[in-house]
Amino acid sequence: MESIRAYRFRVYPDDVRRREIDEQIELARFLYNKLLGRAKEEYLKDRNLQITKSTFNRFMKEIIEKNGELNRLYSQALQNVFVRLQRAYQNFFRRVREKRSGKRIKVGFPRFKKYGRYSSITYPQFGFSIESKTKRHNRIDVLRVSKIGTMRMEMHREISGKILTLTIKRDGDEYYAVISASSELTSTRTDDINPVGIDLGLMNSDNIMENFAVLSDGKRIRKPDFAGMREKRISHWQRVVARRQKGSGRREKAREKLHDAWRKVNNQNDDFARKAANTLVGSGYTSFAVEALHIPNMLKNHRLARSINSAAWNRFIQVLSYKAEDAGMRVIQVDPRYTTRRCSACGTDREMPLGERTYLCAACGLRTDRDINAARNILHRSTAGHAGIEARGDPASLHPETDAKAGPSKREHTFGPGSLDLKGSPGL
Repeated sequence: MESIRAYRFRVYPDDVRRREIDEQIELARFLYNKLLGRAKEEYLKDRNLQITKSTFNRFMKEIIEKNGELNRLYSQALQNVFVRLQRAYQNFFRRVREKRSGKRIKVGFPRFKKYGRYSSITYPQFGFSIESKTKRHNRIDVLRVSKIGTMRMEMHREISGKILTLTIKRDGDEYYAVISASSELTSTRTDDINPVGIDLGLMNSDNIMENFAVLSDGKRIRKPDFAGMREKRISHWQRVVARRQKGSGRREKAREKLHDAWRKVNNQNDDFARKAANTLVGSGYTSFAVEALHIPNMLKNHRLARSINSAAWNRFIQVLSYKAEDAGMRVIQVDPRYTTRRCSACGTDREMPLGERTYLCAACGLRTDRDINAARNILHRSTAGHAGIEARGDPASLHPETDAKAGPSKREHTFGPGSLDLKGSPGL
């Protein structure tokens, strides 16, 4: 089976190359907005008009003829702008169909890209090359890009497979090369003999994400609140940006400082997700069951929105999925409804307020931690139907040592007994 993987490397363009990249990105944004505006104009004239690939191609040729500066963009990068807008239209019509079928989602027509909202250009096939040089016994990797030039690239790992695309991405004052490559998966499917359920959690009242994930066998993964650790710095630069005049150079500098603060938080979340996924994949489990969470709907709860954003659940599930796939394992997403309220032993439902940390079933007498109970329910749903039965097992003998200690969790975010220690995990 073919697997497509993206590799992200830091690049170091000089001042000339930096200006060239910025100008290329702005030209791509200009073309995107012109194409979108042209499509809207034609639609308002004739609401029965079908915006097809050939229609977009015709619009693009007209725009390039009127705006000669767009010829400074490499032809492949020009085509990618057209592909991005076409994909945005396809996603829009897909959401329209889903909403008509009864799904509660926001449709969202494609929007014009303001400055800062279009931050990359893509070379789908040609126009770039990677060269390696040796200087004083040190290897130096150089990225050569058409219409831009050469720049040093920090290639911290080898690219496996056939290179497909290159994307030059601007992230604040830093630049990255994102290279996608396809390769054949060589790992065989692992026999699913030791599945595990994972319940994802939030911060407690002390702003410590002590139970980022609880496993059905009682183990826990704890996570520092990276956003909370930088909250003062983020709040400071948010106030500075709000005070300064829009369009001024000083406001732009403050906005870059704010962006840097958030980028560090995102990098920490990404690093944690990778290390946690590496630990789980290497811990002897053969498949992972998680909840199919719809984060946008959950963010409507403003009391929990900050905690949900800080948890970065989607990123963790995404990383765990591709690392498990590489190892021949599966990540199974299940319906999240009633996983906390339902007894994992007898299936009885009861109310579970958020502050109640111990699950006590009045029907069968099960007493356990609420997160462990939820993780077991998630595991049950993923294994239901295997071999023609719902694979629950004997609840009385699942984890007696965990049930005996059930109660309020410790208020700490260090790794202790019964938790998965990520400190010794492999890095990126």
